Amino acid sequence: MAESPSPAVAPLTDAERFAFETDGFIVRENFLSADHVARLVDATHRAVARRREQIRTNQKQTGFTQTKSDQSTRIFYILDDDPLFLELLDWPAILPYVHGLLSKMPHHCASDVIVEQGKDFMNRQGEWHIDGHDDGFRNLGVPIPLLQLKVGYYLSDMTAPWQGNLAVVPGSHKSRLAPTEADRQRRDFFPGVHQVCAPAGTMVLFHNAIWHTAAPYSGPDRGRTMLYYCYEHPWMIASQEHWGYPKEFYNQRLSPARQKFFHGFVFDPPQARWG
Repeated sequence: MAESPSPAVAPLTDAERFAFETDGFIVRENFLSADHVARLVDATHRAVARRREQIRTNQKQTGFTQTKSDQSTRIFYILDDDPLFLELLDWPAILPYVHGLLSKMPHHCASDVIVEQGKDFMNRQGEWHIDGHDDGFRNLGVPIPLLQLKVGYYLSDMTAPWQGNLAVVPGSHKSRLAPTEADRQRRDFFPGVHQVCAPAGTMVLFHNAIWHTAAPYSGPDRGRTMLYYCYEHPWMIASQEHWGYPKEFYNQRLSPARQKFFHGFVFDPPQARWG
């Protein structure tokens, strides 16, 4: 499959850096073209069908797949499920953000596909969290440093609220306090919550320590399709995903540029390098 045309690449601006450091997240609409989104949606449908068949027939699969109903599915470790998913690992338009906010030598941490149907999540509540190992990196003290940069791609229209939108608490990555348990259980959300309402093709990136969740649905006929990618510093080896892919993935299907997103010891023979 031919790779997608490279988009125009814009550098990270001082205004974007200020917004990220202040709010803990950045939203960019029209980040992926309509054609690109359509092809990613098709790839998602193929991956979901293949993964669900692997579950049905008890086949071994890379990573793991969660199924909530006959439609709602979440796939973890997606880079080898479709060339379009691997392509997004070093998509030219995202690299200025990853390099500028996190590291000049970023490593891949995690990737997953989310396909949800509103009927399965009408009563969603209490799923507020921050990301990271070791209890969300809390043992490193507060404020929790930027150790992982999360990137989400909206593949379905979520311009209206209450349809599984990413919901965040702006600035909470700097807070010494967590939302109260009572607030976390509120289905209607507590004051200060921001739902990211945006069309398909939108990119949203956020700090590992920002409080976030997925909104519930206002109707059973709604749903969302999303991709998530995570990047971390090259000296971190906490990602279980590095051990989930076969040798052929690392040694044959990764270009030299993409190999740099992984530790040298995952290759056969191991590569002696840093970053």
